[in-house]
Amino acid sequence: MQNGKRYLERELEVRESLLHGLGIFTKVDIPADEVICIIEGEVIDEAECVRREDEEGNVYIFWNGDNYIDTSKTRLLKNLNHFCTPNGYVEDRDSTSLYLVADRDIKAGEELTIDYDYEEIYENCNCELCRNKKAV
Repeated sequence: MQNGKRYLERELEVRESLLHGLGIFTKVDIPADEVICIIEGEVIDEAECVRREDEEGNVYIFWNGDNYIDTSKTRLLKNLNHFCTPNGYVEDRDSTSLYLVADRDIKAGEELTIDYDYEEIYENCNCELCRNKKAV
């Protein structure tokens, strides 16, 4: 527990996802607005972010104001999948990390998801209730 909030990283596991590859699943019920975990990784600037995306195909990068957080070497967070109607969201913490927060009550066994919220993701989105932004 830190700053009155508990973090649930020990209650999360990586396993096969119906959405894409591997996903993060909770072993316990998580109430809405609960901080699930802290998103940390290597802090990089915009130029390095673009280079890693273009040259390495790295898609495990979170934007954090002027910085970017590369989670590609983390055990859990590189498996956080996109869903158009997610059960989690990312909230600012400080200049080197973010919070992953429950957007609604999440039941044990559910996959944790966020909306990546960038145009390219919607072109090939597999979400059942996709709000595919390319469709007009």
